[in-house]
Amino acid sequence: MKKILLVVLLASGLFSQTFTFSAIPDQDETKLQKRFSKLALYLSKELNVDAKFIPIKSYSASIAAFRNKQVQLAWFGGFSGVKARQIVPNSIAIAQGIQDREFCSYIIVNAKTGLEYSKEFPKAIQNKTFTFGSKGSTSGRLMPEYYIRVHLNKAPSEVFTKVGYSGNHTKTIALVQSGAYEVGAVNYKVWNSALKAGKIDTSKVKIIWRTPTFPDYQFTAHGDLDATYGKGFTQKLKLTLLNLKDKEILDSFERSGFIEAKNSDFDPILSVGRQTGLLD
Repeated sequence: MKKILLVVLLASGLFSQTFTFSAIPDQDETKLQKRFSKLALYLSKELNVDAKFIPIKSYSASIAAFRNKQVQLAWFGGFSGVKARQIVPNSIAIAQGIQDREFCSYIIVNAKTGLEYSKEFPKAIQNKTFTFGSKGSTSGRLMPEYYIRVHLNKAPSEVFTKVGYSGNHTKTIALVQSGAYEVGAVNYKVWNSALKAGKIDTSKVKIIWRTPTFPDYQFTAHGDLDATYGKGFTQKLKLTLLNLKDKEILDSFERSGFIEAKNSDFDPILSVGRQTGLLD
């Protein structure tokens, strides 16, 4: 019924402008398309705009699309959000998932390594093959690399016999489960979701360590939205996200709700980016 109503509104011209948004491609594309198509319907209705989700193929491309104003809003990870806001003056973080205040990564291994879960950093991962997710991922690269450097006093290239970048968390799990890589770093939410869906064989792949928590995903908006869509639009957009109660949409995000975010919330990510040399 909602979709029919939206089509009628679009056809009648009641939506005055197009509002485009995107997201980092952190997991299976089909899942992301389903999630953000639902969000587009919600934003269109609440904001009186023609909201359209634009899928992006890489983390760097999502930042470029935001920089070039191909999208006005983006669902970034902590690290990609910091980088985007450095590039685009006056852009602001406006909302994050409740769970995103204290996010974490898992270090996972192929069962054949014989390694087991420990609260202590697993130094035995040295001299094994290792895959990160995307090079621009917070939970799949930045934070795991930071803790590898802190605990082993070496860069990943000096720690492991081979270092790879899977591109997203779903692929990282598959690569470690298959044995293509012995060890990997993965977003804990993607792991938990795949486990719940029965897509992980725990006889072949397991968690051996979890990082301390850090701030991660957030919605970042261009600073000129009010000039484009009218005074007060940015605040209305923020409140629309904060007031989102649709269980189907929240479940697709694997969040219980959204809370206010601001740029300074991600200062720890900015600091780690500089310490690892991954951010100028």
